[in-house]
Amino acid sequence: MAHQTVKAGHEQLIDRLNRFPQGAPPADVLYAILRMLFSEREAGLVALLPIRPFTAKRAARVWKMSTSAATAILEELAGRAILLDIETDKGKRVFVLPPPMAGFFEFSLMRVRGDLDQKVLSELFYQYLNVEEDFIRALFTEGQTQLGRVFVQETVLPIDSGIQVLDYERAGEVVRSASHRGVGICYCRHKMEHKDRACNAPRQICMTFNNTAASLINHGFARELDVAEGLDLLAEAQEGNLVQFGENVQRGPNFICNCCGCCCEAMIAARRFGVLNPIHTSNYLPEIDAEKCNGCGKCVNVCPVEAMTLASANDPHRPKKKRAKLDESLCLGCGVCVRNCDRDGIRLTARPERVITPVDSTRRAVMMAIERGKLQNLIFDNHALASHRAMAAILGVILKAPPVKQTLARRQLKSIYVDKLVTSRQ
Repeated sequence: MAHQTVKAGHEQLIDRLNRFPQGAPPADVLYAILRMLFSEREAGLVALLPIRPFTAKRAARVWKMSTSAATAILEELAGRAILLDIETDKGKRVFVLPPPMAGFFEFSLMRVRGDLDQKVLSELFYQYLNVEEDFIRALFTEGQTQLGRVFVQETVLPIDSGIQVLDYERAGEVVRSASHRGVGICYCRHKMEHKDRACNAPRQICMTFNNTAASLINHGFARELDVAEGLDLLAEAQEGNLVQFGENVQRGPNFICNCCGCCCEAMIAARRFGVLNPIHTSNYLPEIDAEKCNGCGKCVNVCPVEAMTLASANDPHRPKKKRAKLDESLCLGCGVCVRNCDRDGIRLTARPERVITPVDSTRRAVMMAIERGKLQNLIFDNHALASHRAMAAILGVILKAPPVKQTLARRQLKSIYVDKLVTSRQ
């Protein structure tokens, strides 16, 4: 009977997690992960929380308890980085349940801790994310709008080439403009370390920003950085041929991970599902100078997603001669190959069609929800109709969406109001 009660609570939590635009497909190993992170009671309570940020008073109403009792529970969960607590511009404290990734899965391994068995947890994560395929496929391949994007390595961009590089495309600008900056252990390499599969890339190098950083720093899951140290970490990552993979928004991204090709889920997904475009690329592509390339293979060895290969140079006088060849459909546009060519045989050029980055997290979440058939959850589960401003923000994004996605939104909402509002603007 007790076992059934525990599973029921965690089943409710899984249902709740799958109301996010990016969810967590049910599996036995997922239940095991959640049982390590949530008690029976916590799972049942968290399952009732809205998707959008909420106050302790709101949680108390949902949980049918006093505000002081709800606050104590929320603070306990925030102290374990299950929830994030955020100070708004108006001085109000709100809480939010992040998705599993990028969210509380990573946070659980961002520091060494003794309150849970991180080796066992890492083994469960490895099974769920690296062996079983459902979670990674759902996270990275459903829909056109993805969670993350690649930042180009600014130091390899050609000077005076006419290439336009916007501020939001620069990882350095993210560091400089953030309200808060934190660094913690790379979740991916920490997990692989417990599997004896970790590479030698730096551990203390993955960064969080803004409200997410503020919460993680406050609870000891990240160490606070100033701008200079943040820029130094970016430089260290670039020297180590790591890919800078960050949140897919223009304004206020909350994370930049410095990813290796062997340990990091985003790069593994890019290799496994490359043709499905699991990661938004940068706006640049490498161009190989056939005259300068000597087929040394350095670019092939450092490419994290195997977009570079060696092929015959088709030289009749040297039949064994090789030359670098790029598969543009797989290339992330990170620029790692460029910095490793000591013959200046590779340069970055602008992609023919510019990659569109959502302006902010609201717009990205709405677009992801539309594409994944979850827009109704985003609006109604968090009671957005109770707030005219929240409803206006969501509908504003819908009205700016392409016609095909407006049609999808109407079908999901089945709302006469939204239908008339959208069609009146077409």
